[in-house]
Amino acid sequence: MTIRLNDTAPNFTADSTAGELTLHEWIGDSYAILFSHPKDFTPVCTTEFGAVAQLVPEFVKRNTKVMGVSVDTVEEHKKWKRDIEAFSGAPADFPIIDDTSLHVSKLYNMLPADAYLTDGRTPADSATVRTVFIIGPDKKVRLTMSYPMSVGRNFAEILRALDAIQITDGAPIATPANWVAGQDVIVGLSLSDEQAKEKFGEVDIKLPYLRFVSASKK
Repeated sequence: MTIRLNDTAPNFTADSTAGELTLHEWIGDSYAILFSHPKDFTPVCTTEFGAVAQLVPEFVKRNTKVMGVSVDTVEEHKKWKRDIEAFSGAPADFPIIDDTSLHVSKLYNMLPADAYLTDGRTPADSATVRTVFIIGPDKKVRLTMSYPMSVGRNFAEILRALDAIQITDGAPIATPANWVAGQDVIVGLSLSDEQAKEKFGEVDIKLPYLRFVSASKK
C-alpha cells in the first residue's frame, strides 16, 4: 500500500530493544518519528542513529517519540547501540524494532512487495529501507521522506519540519521556505486581512496573498 499524508499510520506490533511494542499504543498522546535504515553495523546508518541519539532531548522537548526500524534482530540492535554511543557520545535511548520478517517494511511500502532478503543479505539488498514518517497524536501521517542508501539524512531538517508541523497544527497559518522556529509565519488564505489582524495583531502584507505574522501570536 502507498502511505499518503493524512492517512492513519498503519498499526503494528513488533519486538524491539524496548520490548514488544504496538505502534499506536506506544505513540499515545505524543508525536512520533518512525525511521528505517538498511542494516546494522553499516557506516551511514551509524552516523544517522548517532545524530538521532544526540537529538533525543530535543525530541522530548517537543513531545515526540522516536522509533527506529531495521531488518536485523533485537540482539544485533543491542550490540550495535554500543557502537552508536561510542561514535556519537550519546546513548541510543529509543526503541529499534526487529523487522527481520519485513512486515513493517512492506506495511509502510519501504520495500517492493515481493522483496525477500536472505540471511546473507548485504546493505544493498535493503537499499530502499531509508525512510522517515512523522506521525501526529491522532495517528495520522504528517510527513514522509525517502532517501537513497548513499545519502545520509539531515536530522536537523527533520527536526525543523517537526517544528513547522507542530506550530501549524490546527492553526490557519503556514511556514515559508527555509523557515526555522521563531521566525514569522504565513497567514492562511482562509482569513481575510481584517480577520488576520483581529487574530494575530500586526500583519505584514507583502502581496495580497502573502501575509506574515509573528509566530508568537499564533
